[in-house]
Amino acid sequence: MVDSNASPTRATHSLSIALAGSGGSGVMTAGEMLLDAAARAGLYGLMVRTSGPQIRGGEAAALLRLAQSQAVSLGDHFDLLLAIDWQGVSRFADEIPLRATSLVVSDADEGEAPDVFKASGARCITLPLKKTAKAIAGSWVNMVALGLSGTLAGIPASALEAAVRASWKRGEEALAANLKTLAAGVEFAGGIGGVARLQTAQVDRKRWLVTGNEAAGFGAIKGGVRFVAAYPITPATELLEWMAPALTKVGGALLQAEDELASVNMIIGASYGGVPSLTATAGPGLALMAEGIGLAVASETPIVVVDVMRGGPSTGIPAKSEQSDLSFAVSGLHGDAPRIVVAPTSVADCLATTQWAVQLAEALQAPAIVLSDQIMGQSRAIIDRPADAGGEATRLTAAANATDYKRYRNTESGVSPMAIPGTPGVAYTADGLEHTEAAIPSSGARDHRLQLDKRERKLALYDYGPRWADLEGDGELAVITFGSTTSAVREGLARVRAQGMAVRLIALRLIAPARPKQVAAALAGVKRVLVIEQNHGAQLYRYLRSQYDLPRTVSFHRPGPLPLRPGEVADAIAEWANAKEEVTA
Repeated sequence: MVDSNASPTRATHSLSIALAGSGGSGVMTAGEMLLDAAARAGLYGLMVRTSGPQIRGGEAAALLRLAQSQAVSLGDHFDLLLAIDWQGVSRFADEIPLRATSLVVSDADEGEAPDVFKASGARCITLPLKKTAKAIAGSWVNMVALGLSGTLAGIPASALEAAVRASWKRGEEALAANLKTLAAGVEFAGGIGGVARLQTAQVDRKRWLVTGNEAAGFGAIKGGVRFVAAYPITPATELLEWMAPALTKVGGALLQAEDELASVNMIIGASYGGVPSLTATAGPGLALMAEGIGLAVASETPIVVVDVMRGGPSTGIPAKSEQSDLSFAVSGLHGDAPRIVVAPTSVADCLATTQWAVQLAEALQAPAIVLSDQIMGQSRAIIDRPADAGGEATRLTAAANATDYKRYRNTESGVSPMAIPGTPGVAYTADGLEHTEAAIPSSGARDHRLQLDKRERKLALYDYGPRWADLEGDGELAVITFGSTTSAVREGLARVRAQGMAVRLIALRLIAPARPKQVAAALAGVKRVLVIEQNHGAQLYRYLRSQYDLPRTVSFHRPGPLPLRPGEVADAIAEWANAKEEVTA
């Protein structure tokens, strides 16, 4: 039933909506169309996908936050939960926090909302969602949900219709039927009061509607990557699916390998041949690639590995996010194996950071690992056009018939010219054995020490510029974070700063190699540090303590699958700042 006696509609700057249902109900499609419509109406937004551990079917939910300014993290609670059915939706109760002012809309034939949602005190109403769709031949219930949720959010019907038309791939008859169903959802919303609605407006510049995986793929191509070999794995697969056709447009190619071991070795071979190369994977695949990455270190062959992190260990939680591969990324190879590890700080930053990773790998002739994660990789966001890292990568190569050519010459910078196969007079052997400067295998102590120093020195001496971290604010307190948690931390910091608290933010983008001078300068005058991250073992906190001389430092951390939320972060910062006794979480 519709509650027409609810309080009047009010305006808001940010609105959170959850569309939920069983597999096949179309909530993800409706969520993507809603995000598209929001962009057409001049809004910003973010859509996070969540599902159970099943391969197909099962419960699913599209979690959206729409706003008048750039929305880069989920909110503290949801204003609207629209459930097409209740099959398995209770499993998302922790991911869909409600409050007394929230609204729950469900199908009249599905029964009452589960107690776990009613306990919040949210207002619950039912509507004939499925019957409405069935009454219009060829239409789908998710179009009712789209019209209803979009109108309750304040999005004009014209923008909703345009979003449907833009994504439609079926016949005109089916389109007409579903536009009628969409209109029915819009009409339902007209009878519901008491819901906060966004103010929309036309925009004079085009915004991007992109996922972190797509942005990373675009950044890789802008950086010069022309060959990709990979094995599909959640949640990195969409990066590969996006790059496959995109690479063909720039003369590149993507090859699906038989497994992760093959894929990393294929990109090493392609890079050895002079082609900037990349693979993308998740934690289990990264573990399988360890020996291959070590080969890239020893042979000084540039490669890029994008790790879209998920819950672990082992198979873990494939469809949920967690920053728990950091320790493996910085320390997970055998021997002393320096490598580059970078982490984008948002969906938009996936572009520039992946492009930068290609540039670093090529310039330093070393493997670069990009630590993305599920919530960035698979989330779709409305953003302003993101910045890039400024062009394609360049590699120092050997000229033909170079005099006294030594592939691994001990240069001052640590970087030595790399001969491309087929270049006359500069042939060399690249393998995993330790070697002399001339690339001849050697077990000599002097050669081993010299090459270890060379590989370490080139990463340590390189000028990474200001991109190594985002530095914001001032004061005697500082928060250090990385990756996707940066968005929630930024919003949490804005709240405590509004209350008069002075806190700095250091959002690390370059995790390894360590930057002791830069970190010391960023912490000048700081007396206490709080490290915030999403994993069970406080991996960033422990890594920072091992690499840097820090002021009094404590940790706020917890594992996935629940994302950190701005209010939770703000409370943690306020509690830490006011605490007399500091204890590591």
